[in-house]
Amino acid sequence: MSSVKQGELQGKVALVTGGASGIGQATAQLFAEEGARVAVCDINLDRAEMVASEIRAAGGEAYAVQADVSRAADCEAAIQSVIGRWGRLDVLFNNAGITRRTSVVDTTEAEWDAVMAVNLKSVFLMSKYAVPVMAGQGGGSIINTGSGWGLVGGKDAAPYCASKGAVVNLTRAMAVDHGPQQVRVNTVCPGDTDTAMLRNEAHQLGLADDALVAAGDQRPLQRVGSPREIAQAVLFLASDRSSFVTGAAFVVDGGGLAGSM
Repeated sequence: MSSVKQGELQGKVALVTGGASGIGQATAQLFAEEGARVAVCDINLDRAEMVASEIRAAGGEAYAVQADVSRAADCEAAIQSVIGRWGRLDVLFNNAGITRRTSVVDTTEAEWDAVMAVNLKSVFLMSKYAVPVMAGQGGGSIINTGSGWGLVGGKDAAPYCASKGAVVNLTRAMAVDHGPQQVRVNTVCPGDTDTAMLRNEAHQLGLADDALVAAGDQRPLQRVGSPREIAQAVLFLASDRSSFVTGAAFVVDGGGLAGSM
């Protein structure tokens, strides 16, 4: 990570949920490199503080915010923390997520509720408190993490597919509602990305930890993505370069969906 004095997000304030690892961590770091002040939000405060410390050590401005993004009080407090510290919020990246690799028959009610709470309810709650702030300051950008499996179905991933499909359409509805307030809302839809979450998926399926990473060779680009590559797409949607983009589902998957739709 390198410090950049003038960047795509110079002068902007961003909050990243799930910012302590994977795509969230890579995005928080990239946002800071591009000039943003970044709130690294995660349920794991120690990990969030580690990421924020790394950003500060590299010359950026960041701090850690602990929140269970499935709880309204935590989401409201996280938004208010950013406003209290920096006075505005320009970018919200709703990235927190979990997965359960099961069919509807094998999914427990508790597992279903947990996936929906973290993947979908969190987008609703964080946006509920962020949109009025952004509207009041003249606009902003919200990016939600969807998935290729929010656009097509996948095997043994019923709750995950349902949650991500809902995120994609919630994004569209929010774009319609809040476009007049100059709040842009988009979804980034990653394909398989080399993160701890992907390795955990393999474990859930009874496979070797690196099995799904290795399976990337079946895609047109013959590999899975890196968190940094997904973060670059999020940066575009957060920046003024995408000023006429809202309600979009931006697929970043190495061509994985190209041959399956």
